[in-house]
Amino acid sequence: MGAEIAVHVGESGLTASLYEKGKVIVYRRNMGSWIPVREKEFMLDLGLGMRETREKMREVAVFLSGCGVLVGLNVTGVPYFELEKAGLSIWEYQGSPADFLDAILEKEEEERSLRGKGDIISLPVPEEVAGGCYRVSIKGIQEGNTGLTSKQALLPFIRSRVFYSLEIMCSHAPPWLEAEIKGGSLSGEIKSAGGGVVVTIKNSCCV
Repeated sequence: MGAEIAVHVGESGLTASLYEKGKVIVYRRNMGSWIPVREKEFMLDLGLGMRETREKMREVAVFLSGCGVLVGLNVTGVPYFELEKAGLSIWEYQGSPADFLDAILEKEEEERSLRGKGDIISLPVPEEVAGGCYRVSIKGIQEGNTGLTSKQALLPFIRSRVFYSLEIMCSHAPPWLEAEIKGGSLSGEIKSAGGGVVVTIKNSCCV
């Protein structure tokens, strides 16, 4: 079976936001061409709560079974993290699928090759331990020579506001995060625990 890439396109046939009326179309590469093999009408309602949005994205993940890549105009927040949790690779592109599918396939193959050589170190992904409550450890980043930073690992998730609480296990509290809490930009607390530190970030609401 040839490679498959899914794209969310709007009525114009160009990539669209998941909050725009459109279709998720799965393309398969066959004999040098990309052929649409299945599609699903899809549009997220901005009025949906976090639980309903997550359910909608799980439906998309089931539809995409066997296809590990999704492209949209922009994919952020709850949709992004639900798809990532389902093991999908997410790309953001503007334009017609015919203009970028080959480029995405090439980049995906490059990344798979590097992972096979052990040259790519993945950022830790927060794990949901209860409804809206997440936990993540950044000790590996802090204690190892990974080239990754705590800000790279945490800031996108914190900014997404898709959680009620985020518990972060650290070797030490990241200075930037400590400053955000002390300055009132983030609501949270820092506690010592078992030779390390646990930072808990709380949201009064989430999208």
